[in-house]
Amino acid sequence: MTVLHTLPSLKSQVSAAEWQTRVDLAACYRLVALHGWDDLIFTHISAKIPGTEHFLINPYGLMFHEITASNLVKIDLAGNRLMDGPYDINPAGYTIHSAIHEVREDVACVLHTHTAAGVAVSAQRQGVLPISQQSLFVLSSYATHGYEGVALNHDEKARLQADLGEASFMLLPNHGLLTCGGSIADTFLMMFIFQRACEIQVMAQSGGAELVAIPQQILAGAKAMAAGVTRSPNGMGGALAWPALLRKLDAQSPGYAE
Repeated sequence: MTVLHTLPSLKSQVSAAEWQTRVDLAACYRLVALHGWDDLIFTHISAKIPGTEHFLINPYGLMFHEITASNLVKIDLAGNRLMDGPYDINPAGYTIHSAIHEVREDVACVLHTHTAAGVAVSAQRQGVLPISQQSLFVLSSYATHGYEGVALNHDEKARLQADLGEASFMLLPNHGLLTCGGSIADTFLMMFIFQRACEIQVMAQSGGAELVAIPQQILAGAKAMAAGVTRSPNGMGGALAWPALLRKLDAQSPGYAE
């Protein structure tokens, strides 16, 4: 029988900034599970510890609803574990996440999923279609990276970095979805929008009717529109949604902040 290790709280052993990052990242894992985007123990979310080149990632072997602030694994960009613990990390997760954290100083969090709708759209040659308001946000900062098999080859990192560029949304053909943002809250909200765009696309295609594309002149202004909405002083980005998401999580999946 496999035993889930119950680890003592690390709150007193790490900085306040690291602890808050741990709590928010554990919450993000739980929210991914709550929304049904997890893939057993596979896929991964990482978050950079402020003021360092270190980042946190899931303990390989745990379900996402089992993730807590204290059982997240801290590693450096070379993949070395920086604190003792019973868990290893997903090697493919290290390859993908370290690649992005190495070159994107603006990125605090990277979220990768294998959802059915996401993989279905990633298997379509045209990728994300401009057929919904959600897709407009995705296409405002969109990249793709061709499938090279399970991400165990570190030579792939340079190609992934080049393909991502400055984008926030990445479609991984035959593989899934990836978002990266300046905060954990923003990165989760981006994935919510990305996932919903894919679900809408698959549903719209299944009806068999001719699809209505968003006019080109609107697509041309998508980047400015998305920036205006997500960065407005009224807090229309992840920061506004995050407290509400945590209230939902506290009610349905407590214990992440331990």
